[in-house]
Amino acid sequence: MKRFLTALLFAPLLAFASTAVHLDPAPDVQGDKEALKNGARLFINYCLNCHGASYLRYNKLTELGLTEKQIKENLMFTAEKVGEPMRVAIRPDEARAWFGVTPPDLTIIARARASEHGSGADWLYTYLRSFYRDESRPTGWNNVVFENVGMPHALYELQGQQVLKDHKLQLAVPGKLLAKDYDKQVADLVGFMVWMGEPAAGLRKTLGYFVLAFLAVLFVLSYLLKKEYWKDIH
Repeated sequence: MKRFLTALLFAPLLAFASTAVHLDPAPDVQGDKEALKNGARLFINYCLNCHGASYLRYNKLTELGLTEKQIKENLMFTAEKVGEPMRVAIRPDEARAWFGVTPPDLTIIARARASEHGSGADWLYTYLRSFYRDESRPTGWNNVVFENVGMPHALYELQGQQVLKDHKLQLAVPGKLLAKDYDKQVADLVGFMVWMGEPAAGLRKTLGYFVLAFLAVLFVLSYLLKKEYWKDIH
């Protein structure tokens, strides 16, 4: 039942997937807590206005090195207690009227976008750097990765305004950041979105290495024990 509901939630996004577009590899920042904290700040300031992350609670951000006081003072704008979920700021009916569809919850979007054509992180990293001006669209924006997207470019002040010319993106109006600096901000944001989809992934992988090491040692001991038991027969 949960899988069915998740599929319904992300159906509007999956319907627009483009398999022909090259996806740029997203930098892996999962081991960099400062990058993840910056990603959390970007997500809350630029994404949480329209998209919720309702399967993640604010107090989970303490695992990134933030204190509850820092979370309350700098990151909580739609909740009063750190134990509350990261709910969307906009009302669903308003979002539907403005964008034509209710923006989906993004808690597990990185996992939902993963496919045989690339990881969810690669898709998000490319998508957030591929908006361009398109006056034919209701929002004035379109996207190379997500054609006819209903979402406007939330980060345009940072990146600037791109145009699509001869099937190539060109920067027409510079933003506040240089291209390499904008890419770094997007990498941090995507890194946080990957992290919030499975906060325990780092611990799970670390435990996996320990388990493999334990099995390797156990294999050697078992082999030596087997030789000891069978030495008189062989």
